[in-house]
Amino acid sequence: MPTVHRIHNFSAGPAMMPVPVLEQIQRDLIALPGVGMSILEISHRSKQFESILAETEADIRALASVPSNYRVLFLQGGASLQFSMVPMNFLAASATADYIDSGSWADKASKEAAKIGTVNIAASTKGEHYSRLPSDPELKLTPGAAYVHMTSNNTIEGTEFKRLPDVGSTPLVSDTSSDMFSRPIDVSRHAIIYSGAQKNMGPAGVTIVIIRDDLVARSAVRKASLPTMLSYAVHAENGSLYNTPPVFAVYAVGLVMKWLGTQGGLSMVGKRNERKAAKLYAEIDRTGFYRGTARKEDRSLMNVTYRLPSEALEKRFVIESAAAGLDGLEGHRSVGGIRASLYNAFPEEGVDELVAFMKEFERRNG
Repeated sequence: MPTVHRIHNFSAGPAMMPVPVLEQIQRDLIALPGVGMSILEISHRSKQFESILAETEADIRALASVPSNYRVLFLQGGASLQFSMVPMNFLAASATADYIDSGSWADKASKEAAKIGTVNIAASTKGEHYSRLPSDPELKLTPGAAYVHMTSNNTIEGTEFKRLPDVGSTPLVSDTSSDMFSRPIDVSRHAIIYSGAQKNMGPAGVTIVIIRDDLVARSAVRKASLPTMLSYAVHAENGSLYNTPPVFAVYAVGLVMKWLGTQGGLSMVGKRNERKAAKLYAEIDRTGFYRGTARKEDRSLMNVTYRLPSEALEKRFVIESAAAGLDGLEGHRSVGGIRASLYNAFPEEGVDELVAFMKEFERRNG
């Protein structure tokens, strides 16, 4: 088999997957060992897939130390569907949900919830182009709120919560799509955690939801009035098998969970991600030719966003970097600039190559 040349993919997602995982998928794609058929063909009702599903859940629980009073669900529709499912299940007509507006996806989540019920924007940095995160003193929380919703990492703007906001005893719901399993996570501080898999956990197509038992019980109360597929209680009662789940995506997530275990777990993965991001931020801050867009104390380890002196230079930077095998560096269309996404599977040598390219680009254009 000829050697495959892989470029460095800085895309915000779908993102790079670990090469050992891709190699195992390649080996097993025609026929799973001992099964005789592809994972793309296997029945979701088969004992073999039930075993894959159970093992993937067990590995998630072990990796993140998920307490026993939480359910792990494998759903579809991405984080965007969760924007609707959360309020449909937990925002009663007489209640208010608090939303921390820290970025473009947080804004979309709050707008979807407002279609269902009453939403209070507890704090917002939209007027500052989401260049920083709201602080605890800025939060104007609603007494007795149904829940508080946050977005742990803002993919477009390049900010990331380094600690959880203080919401007291109110259930905390967190969209962790861009930084799930990139570092240790205290599941017990949350009521619900949801995350699309396509950045740190596997391919697009499956959404991981970790939900506390009392929230499942709250969902059950509203089950009769909800579309069946939009009820957490239904999915929990059926072990994520109410309908055909994304079989291949679940299988791939399971392989990534095992790979994360071989990397030393979330603590070691987090340290490596800190090291990767620090190298890139150091180059951004070195001379002033490059300008970071997020406040330094709020900078994301996953999505590094920065600008050049002009949009013309940014366009040239994107074209020339792609030609050099550094792909996906164009910033989100809504904000422009440059964005380098450094998810778990992104190799450190890719950051080194980007830094070297940035030095040379500045030398020629500075």
